Amino acid sequence: MSGNGKAPMVAVEGVKKVYRRDAEEVKVLDGLSLEVPEGDFVALMGPSGSGKTTLLNLIAGIDRPTAGKVVVAGTDVAQLGESELARWRSRNVGFIFQFYNLIPVLTAEENVALPLLLTSLSKKERRERALTALKVVGLAERSQHYPRQLSGGQEQRVAIARAIVADPKVLVADEPTGDLDSKSAEEILALMETLNRDFGKTIVMVTHDPRAAQRAHTQHHLEKGVLSL
Repeated sequence: MSGNGKAPMVAVEGVKKVYRRDAEEVKVLDGLSLEVPEGDFVALMGPSGSGKTTLLNLIAGIDRPTAGKVVVAGTDVAQLGESELARWRSRNVGFIFQFYNLIPVLTAEENVALPLLLTSLSKKERRERALTALKVVGLAERSQHYPRQLSGGQEQRVAIARAIVADPKVLVADEPTGDLDSKSAEEILALMETLNRDFGKTIVMVTHDPRAAQRAHTQHHLEKGVLSL
């Protein structure tokens, strides 16, 4: 349990992750444990190949542990079947990637509304939610623009709006400023701080950037699949 008596938002317990390459086993995470209290903003640092993105993918339910438990928002993620997992992810986790992953033929608003296609909301409700999310990231006036008409920083804002549109409990961010100039990076980090502080989002962010890590409340270092504070 975390200090305030509440169960943590993310509890990773004794997790091992082994990938098999031909006859060879590659151990990426080695008995790793991590607790993230609700409302925390955590930065995961460490060299390439240290297991940061693997850990993020386990928390997000994109990947499954070889051994150990991953409990997020009270659900043991590894126990879910594929379709349950997709449903659970769509409600509980928002994803922010380094390269935005926007669909070029869709407008900003249509990109943001994508996660809502898995819900029972009407088209009108999906549109309203998407516009609200764009407002939160300061891009309401760009709702009908296509990705090619936006700057990198604006594209990342659209990606963040898409990540928050279903009001998830946890945001996972993999190098969210990795492809941005320093001014855009600062704006994105300020926006993430706002989502954490004003909207109560629990954020787990992988970053190489010490300036980005400084914005987090808690910093963890991964080295060869083992965690240190």
